[in-house]
Amino acid sequence: MTQSFDIPIDKRRNMLDPVPELLEISARKPLFGRPGGMPQWFVTDRELVRQILADAERFSSMPPPEQDGHRPDPHPGSLLQTDGEQHARLRRLVAPMFTVRRMKTLEPMMTRIVARRLDVLERAGRPADLMRHFARPVSGLVLAELLGLPRDDLPELSRLADHRVSRYSPRRDSATSEYIGHFRKLVAAQRRDPGEGLAGALIREHGDAVSDEELIGICESVANGSLENTSETIALGTLALLCHPEQLALLRERPELMDRAVEELMRYTSVVAAVSPRTALVDVEIGGEVIKAGEVVSCSVFAANRCPYGGGDDGAGDGGSGGDGGDGGAADGLDITREPGSHLALGYGVHFCLGAALARLQLRVAFTGLLERFPGLRLGAGAEELRFRLLAPQFGVETLPVLW
Repeated sequence: MTQSFDIPIDKRRNMLDPVPELLEISARKPLFGRPGGMPQWFVTDRELVRQILADAERFSSMPPPEQDGHRPDPHPGSLLQTDGEQHARLRRLVAPMFTVRRMKTLEPMMTRIVARRLDVLERAGRPADLMRHFARPVSGLVLAELLGLPRDDLPELSRLADHRVSRYSPRRDSATSEYIGHFRKLVAAQRRDPGEGLAGALIREHGDAVSDEELIGICESVANGSLENTSETIALGTLALLCHPEQLALLRERPELMDRAVEELMRYTSVVAAVSPRTALVDVEIGGEVIKAGEVVSCSVFAANRCPYGGGDDGAGDGGSGGDGGDGGAADGLDITREPGSHLALGYGVHFCLGAALARLQLRVAFTGLLERFPGLRLGAGAEELRFRLLAPQFGVETLPVLW
């Protein structure tokens, strides 16, 4: 794949693998400063990334200053770009809605949605676009059920999402405003008549203690993860399995490995290349360097997940959720038998993905349904023909033609 050098190093990929430059940087100098611009520091080492993300006392997740020195304010309900008690309060409000037990009650709904979308995929004819007919609709329909969002809003939300994440779209600013407007309309409707979705439940349980702006921000945070992160992981996870037929055959032979496969596919694809930048609140000595107060750090989740690393435990605490060209040299290859719990695809520390149980369940249901329905699933185009989204916040594939 031809790489453009205006693409940040952690967003460049050979199919789904790290480019050699990223592997070399990670091995030689996994924490380094970059002159000018933002961020000023770049981190690829897994343990250093964990240390920074876990250190909420010395590193802020608030939006860093822009080039002109202006510091944008995060949305009041942002789970990813708030600190301290503001962030803790939002998590206390929302966390009960995302417990493993509550997510399990959604499994029958997810199974029905997956089955219906597989019907649509099958009727679409061969080759069929897995992104258009399955990955995105599944994620969107689950989101609609979760939030109480009208299904008729989903096509427009998806279109607006494409514009707002593209740095080249002339509609980027207006699309962002319109995108948020959908959640503003949802919250207003739920204030009048609270339903069974997330917004309605928060209104019933907390009333005026949670503001409309906070509800809008919470809904937007959840939507960003579902519409983009989950749909891209469904598509790229499928691609990874199809490009590693021995792993796909093993999963078909041993379906009890599905939970491990989900963890491994999240790690391997790492659709969120880097979490929200962190800003040092004080001088911090780490990795043999001193990050000075006010300096900004970009933590490469992709490098931390794919460059050589050891074991470890999951973080506790909002963020986040293979290629055909071998296993990227020294990078870890796809292994669905890998011991789970050591990747950073769902973040780490106090911002560990609040919707982790939702993402894991949705991916398990989607992959299980897809592989059961289509035992002969295979790519409908050469892997070299696929076009990837490298500059969007979430790495993804534009279309994924499949046959069966």
